[in-house]
Amino acid sequence: MSYGLYISAEGAQAQAQRLEVIANNMANVETPGFKRDVPTFQARFSEAIQRGDSYPGSRGIDDVGGGVKMSGVETNFAPTSLRQTGIPTDFAIRGDGFFRLRGPQGEELLTRAGNFTLNGSGKLKTQSGDYSVLDNSGNEIVLETSQPWALNPGGVITQLGSSFPIGLQQVSSLGDLVKVGSNMFRSLAPTQPIGSEQRNVQQGYLEQSGVNPTREMMAMIETSRAFEANTKIIQHQDSMMGSLLSRVLG
Repeated sequence: MSYGLYISAEGAQAQAQRLEVIANNMANVETPGFKRDVPTFQARFSEAIQRGDSYPGSRGIDDVGGGVKMSGVETNFAPTSLRQTGIPTDFAIRGDGFFRLRGPQGEELLTRAGNFTLNGSGKLKTQSGDYSVLDNSGNEIVLETSQPWALNPGGVITQLGSSFPIGLQQVSSLGDLVKVGSNMFRSLAPTQPIGSEQRNVQQGYLEQSGVNPTREMMAMIETSRAFEANTKIIQHQDSMMGSLLSRVLG
């Protein structure tokens, strides 16, 4: 197969993968606390090296560039603005940190999305109802739904003389966080509670999505055109090869 076809095919595949990431960002432009994904790329070895028929640094005909490939997806944790909702169970963290959650299987996860809700049992849950919001001790937060309650700026819920400090965790490196869907993260390293002097939670507010729709739309147009350019090059090379074979065999 023509070497140029490999390069163009890899380029088209990389742009298709980038388009998927951008489309997911666009789909979450209104998702509270969502952190946009950023695809990263790197140079690709030639097809012969990829298949193991040659090796990098051989200085042979196969030791040439093989185009580009998507090496991974990173999450942009840049802070975003807060939006007032007036809903008592909407919480927003000012500064660093993540809300502490526990799933039905006992797994603990983290999130910046504070659009919580109280179920019929008074448990503070995520919107899906599958994950419980935990306090600093790792216990579920349970309130009396018929009684008033309040949240102070330090992230402590008070009701009938009892207090429930919302579990706020911090990680040593944001690179340790892995997205697991539903706007939640799993930490690959141990997490630590945020100190009392650093706790700052705003009630009735939500952190907005980190997606800028204008920027993502421009990236989508750019990616679509790059994908189209690669596919056109593939078509041109295929046509040239067909013409050459026709002349040789004709």
